[in-house]
Amino acid sequence: MKTRHSRRDFIRLSAAGAVGALVISQFSCKPKVKKGVEAPDPKSFGVGLQLYTIRDAMDADAAGSLKQVSDMGYKYVELAGYADGKFYGYAPADFRKLVEDLGMEILSSHTQVEATGITLDNAKKMADDHALLGVKYCVQPWVVPEARTTIASYQKMAADWNQVGEIMKEVGISFGYHNHNFEFDTVEGKVPFFDVFMAELDPRLVIMQIDLFWAIKAGQNPVDIFNKYPGRFELFHMKDMFTHEPPFFYTDGVEDFAPVGEGVIDFKEILAAKEVAGMKYMIVEQDRTKDGLPFEAIQKSITNLTTKILV
Repeated sequence: MKTRHSRRDFIRLSAAGAVGALVISQFSCKPKVKKGVEAPDPKSFGVGLQLYTIRDAMDADAAGSLKQVSDMGYKYVELAGYADGKFYGYAPADFRKLVEDLGMEILSSHTQVEATGITLDNAKKMADDHALLGVKYCVQPWVVPEARTTIASYQKMAADWNQVGEIMKEVGISFGYHNHNFEFDTVEGKVPFFDVFMAELDPRLVIMQIDLFWAIKAGQNPVDIFNKYPGRFELFHMKDMFTHEPPFFYTDGVEDFAPVGEGVIDFKEILAAKEVAGMKYMIVEQDRTKDGLPFEAIQKSITNLTTKILV
């Protein structure tokens, strides 16, 4: 296996956004499986996977890796490999065919996040490339450290992303933002997530993808956020943690990622507020694994989701 990089290193090296999906109607009324009754096909739950979880395998063998993901029962994929107009080295139409031939769909893509981020200059090209994939969402998944130092910097991002959202909307794609924990830290007496992003991002143009792990690590209760900003969170990143910790706002060196259902997060409690949140899809992600075995981790996640959490 290749050396595992931090999310920041991976993003900078690949010029790709990092970071499975679940339609509300597909799981909100799932019955429990009775004894002696065959369990439903995991794909019927509509779970998808953020491919950053298996990034090294995708780099080595995209086709074989996607086959394993499909065989586990994932229905959707979210990409983390866009660079130079291609996806994991494939032209858009070729990568779309590869995924769809395996019985999956490309739901979303985490986009370029080099130091300049998504700009008005590159947004149109990015939108056109993603339109060829038929994605529903493009998501900005990162803010480089040098852009987190002032409220003015955050406000410029919000203004720019509203314009990017307009460009994406023209080709039928929803633009979104994925949080970590640093957005909940205080900058110049304000909390950027609440005082800038939620206040200044136009909900008609920019949806929010909440990463439950990072929000909780920042000391936030996701349900409280949903109640404060109902209908804003169309995408959930499902990611568990092994331990409760005091709030912190850094990402380097964090290793507490767990397969969904193997840690301490009460996903059923969070999912009980899914309609308030406006959730449409759910995406499994695990940044790193303690044992370096990501395929075993994503198998545990989908098994726990489809046999314990969503039933």
